[in-house]
Amino acid sequence: MAPRIHLGSCLVSALLLVVALPVGLAGTPSTTLRSEVFEEVWTTVRDQFFDPHLNGVDWVSAKQRYSAKVDHAQTAEEFAAVVNQMLSELRTSHTHYYTPQDPAYFHLCGIFWPVLEPKLKAFLTGGKPDYVGIGIFTELKGGKTFVSGVLDGSPAASVGLKVGDEILRVDGAPFQAVGSFAGNANRPVEVQVKRASDGAPTIVTVTAKLLDPTTMFLDAMKASVQVIEHNGVKVGYLHIWSYAGEVYQDQLEEELDTRLHEADALVLDLRDGYGGAGPEHLRPFLVPPLTTTLIMRNGKHSAHEEAWTKPVCLLVNEGTKSGKEMIAYYFKRARRGSIVGTRTAGEVMAGRPFVLKDGSLLYLAVGEVLIEGRRAEGNGVTPDVEVPFTTEYAQGKDPQKERAVEAVASKVDSR
Repeated sequence: MAPRIHLGSCLVSALLLVVALPVGLAGTPSTTLRSEVFEEVWTTVRDQFFDPHLNGVDWVSAKQRYSAKVDHAQTAEEFAAVVNQMLSELRTSHTHYYTPQDPAYFHLCGIFWPVLEPKLKAFLTGGKPDYVGIGIFTELKGGKTFVSGVLDGSPAASVGLKVGDEILRVDGAPFQAVGSFAGNANRPVEVQVKRASDGAPTIVTVTAKLLDPTTMFLDAMKASVQVIEHNGVKVGYLHIWSYAGEVYQDQLEEELDTRLHEADALVLDLRDGYGGAGPEHLRPFLVPPLTTTLIMRNGKHSAHEEAWTKPVCLLVNEGTKSGKEMIAYYFKRARRGSIVGTRTAGEVMAGRPFVLKDGSLLYLAVGEVLIEGRRAEGNGVTPDVEVPFTTEYAQGKDPQKERAVEAVASKVDSR
């Protein structure tokens, strides 16, 4: 089967570099295996990175400098940190080394599963990219761990964990994004959080579950659908956590046809998560409406439009990356509606995962993306209405979403 490349995070067919997988992944890798994986990363970058000149980096010198650091790495986490420090010298997005200590490892496995399964399933428990978690994204700021995202419909959402919560401990131990929940599927865990910088810690008990990255982002998308009343206007809302596959577009169009059909306006949330989209995914909003009318025997008429002609607003932030940025760019160019939030990441490359001999992943930029002849990498999309959002201790408040609802509702009022 041909592999898939995230081209501006669109999925397209390409030739596959076959990588052998002779060894298991469990535990801390031996010094010999670490050296072999390091060599494999270095060689793959040399042979597959989009720029044959490696962005001006002396790659031979980099290998010499980081080999010594690899020799001193004592854990898988330390080894990954060294590899990623070397990769960061390339100054390019879609270029990172992932291990099962990072939820993003499983997310990428799920996104690319149709291609990765034959090479990767031997390394995964049950042969699937499942992992135990509660459905949160986290970020490290000032040495503290904060919840930066909560998947709609997840265990974390069901018990009221909020964006901005500082995670102190889980079951009395320091927080680990994967390790804190491993082995606790369908069991309650105690998450100690702080919701204000000067507030007292509180315990939130949440039941961890086995998360399936091949379906979890679609499930969260379905669970995110809302119709919000604002000054008498019905504003539909939907969060696309991942756009890596046509199934997400199909779900969007189904929601526009059903649960959001009676809304007067729409907020489409593209913040955070993963890309995978292209400009063609704007078709419900940009194409001329095609109206079909059904007339029953009793004379009752029902009309159906194959496009969303009502006001729409995009919600973006610095976590809006890759193909989602392409959508934001063309949406702004078409002047279809307003864009609210903060400047997008400017991370738009063609990325491809490589499975390494211990089952870890190298995600590598293998192609340049130009939007109307202009380099997309490093050039984010500036929103029409800028709304800063400080994650730390946000207590679940979302000023960007509130402003987007207000902005799109005002377009209904003015029509």
